[in-house]
Amino acid sequence: MTGEILLKAQGLERDYGDRKALRGVSLELARGEVLGLLGPNGAGKTTTLSILSGTLPPTAGSVRLNGADLLDGGRAAKRDLGYLPELPPVYPEMRVSAYLRYCARLRGMERALIPAAVDEAMRRCGLTEVGSRLIGKLSKGFQQRVGIAQAIVHRPALVILDEPTVGLDPLQIRAVRALIAELRQEHGVIISSHILPEIQSLCDRVIILYQGNAVYSGYLNELNAVADVQEFMVSFAQPPAIERLQTLAGVEQAEALDSRRLRLLLSDQAAAERVLQLAVREGWGLREWVPVQQSLEQLFVALTHGEAA
Repeated sequence: MTGEILLKAQGLERDYGDRKALRGVSLELARGEVLGLLGPNGAGKTTTLSILSGTLPPTAGSVRLNGADLLDGGRAAKRDLGYLPELPPVYPEMRVSAYLRYCARLRGMERALIPAAVDEAMRRCGLTEVGSRLIGKLSKGFQQRVGIAQAIVHRPALVILDEPTVGLDPLQIRAVRALIAELRQEHGVIISSHILPEIQSLCDRVIILYQGNAVYSGYLNELNAVADVQEFMVSFAQPPAIERLQTLAGVEQAEALDSRRLRLLLSDQAAAERVLQLAVREGWGLREWVPVQQSLEQLFVALTHGEAA
């Protein structure tokens, strides 16, 4: 992780009676970074976000935001935090600009700074043209933008977004994703989503929760390092028989894609070296050897035993 550490949560636990919803979850977030939070239903995502947003106390553990104790620091500590829950906390009977002014006051902004802050939040969220309209008369996509605007109007250091694109059409999703990409320039961002390609396209790092435990925490460009098998697309001028490859130690699977190209699943780097050495020795004529990047979906399924996000 590079950059200034903005958020540091350590050993988060949360009990509901005899049930443990979280079991010692820890995470860090740097300024300018986007962190994705994933997990199947019941894994502890909502509980984690509720604790990080200061709306739910943990049974054990600590959360520090910009060096301040978020759990004991009161409203002053939470001024550096913006939160969009899955259901945007908007008032349908209020006009957009009035609602954002109300949110800014609620977060303790100085009155003299509020008009400029509201204008900036509306501009960034594409709301300038609808500032005078009732929120209840807006489309689902625009209401979601209002929800994001209330999370950033007070210019917090950290923005937490829970399912920011749920229920939106493709054009609305694209607009919200572009906004999230812009937010990282001035904020640290945490996103929870069940849409794995969305997380993979927007985030630098991911944390995968399963049964209250953080079973994976790492950068997306390191996914292959934690894979149980390595996948390669290979091509030979004189390809061997599939049966020949499957007899080699470390070859988990060999599949012919056409007359010259094959897909190999290998257990480790040593298996790859054995295949390459044999290709040279037996004159297969190697033309292509391309590692395939493991997808976030493959990792998620492996770590959560196939449960849905």
